[in-house]
Amino acid sequence: MFLILRRDQRRSLTGKVIFRLDVHAEIEPAEMKCIEHYRLKSTVLYTKHIVVERGRGLLGLISRLLFRALNISISVGDLVHGKRVECRSIIEMLAVEDQVREAAKTFKLVLNAATHFGGEEAIEL
Repeated sequence: MFLILRRDQRRSLTGKVIFRLDVHAEIEPAEMKCIEHYRLKSTVLYTKHIVVERGRGLLGLISRLLFRALNISISVGDLVHGKRVECRSIIEMLAVEDQVREAAKTFKLVLNAATHFGGEEAIEL
C-alpha cells in the first residue's frame, strides 16, 4: 500500500485561502481482497471530532446531521477511492495529514496481519 497525499489551495468567495489535502492509497490486489473479505471499507481511520451528546428528538437528529456534514472523517473506503479534505488553516491541514499518515501506518499493519492468517511468521528479536 502506498499513501498519496497532495496539498493544494484555493480562494473562497470572500477571498480567504482554503487549504486542500487530497488523500488516496494505491492498494495492491491482495490487500484489496482482504479489505473486501473482512469488510473494512467502512472502518474509520480518522475523525476530527466525536459526538459526545447525541441529543434527542428532531433537534438531536438535526444536530447530528449538521455535525456529520461539517466534520472531517476518513475511512478505508475513502483511501481506496480518494478523498479531498478542506481546512481553514495550514496548521489544521498539517495536523490532519499527520494523523492520516499514522492511521494509514496502523491500517497497513492490519492488512499485513490479515494477509497472513493460516500461516506462520518468523520474527527475529
